[in-house]
Amino acid sequence: MKIRPYGDTSHDGKVQVSFTLPISTDGLGISAAKELAKKMGLVNPQVVHVEDIHEGYRFFVVYGSVPYEIETDTLKDEEIENVSLSKEEIEEMISKNFNRNLVFVGASTGSDAHTVGIDAIMNMKGYAGHYGLERYKGIQAYNLGSQVENEEFVRFARKVKADVLLVSQTVTQKDVHIKNLVNLVELLEAENMRKDVILIAGGARITNELAKELGYDGGFGPRKYAEDVAAFAVERLLEKK
Repeated sequence: MKIRPYGDTSHDGKVQVSFTLPISTDGLGISAAKELAKKMGLVNPQVVHVEDIHEGYRFFVVYGSVPYEIETDTLKDEEIENVSLSKEEIEEMISKNFNRNLVFVGASTGSDAHTVGIDAIMNMKGYAGHYGLERYKGIQAYNLGSQVENEEFVRFARKVKADVLLVSQTVTQKDVHIKNLVNLVELLEAENMRKDVILIAGGARITNELAKELGYDGGFGPRKYAEDVAAFAVERLLEKK
């Protein structure tokens, strides 16, 4: 199926882009923003918002049309394909197939100080009516919080004999999250632990495809909850078993 973006009417190709330019005047900035939008492929770009964010810097919002179509039949789905299970179904799966609690360890590692994502998955109260892993029967969940060095994360995982490691990455400037995620895999391999754990990455800019390229079992982006992560992890543990 061929599709184009929807703006005012179906398939009109209308899109909105935003960016910052190191430019000091609105007039010259508008001309520069339009020219940049044209080089991006936008047709008839219009600057709909200009904001002075710092001396010598302007933030622009540009509206225009793209002449391109996307053939969806040729694309890969970047999300994890796993069966949707409820909290109760996951608990029953664990009870039937394991004679012990499964150990999940989660953290925002490296310099990342954001905990909203990992808290939503791990903490008992969860998020948006979806309880976190701390509330699951059959799961022993440890949330180590933020700014946890990879070495510390690995040491704790070994200490508690973790089955599943959950890594949240929110800070992504200059691809710092990529370097940190790769470093964790290297540490686990050096400690001969990688083969023994299900390793999962999550965050706003994390896709399943990216996570697997970096050596993870899977990756979860926005709009995923504890039951999505738990179902995937438990199914993978059963495959290993």
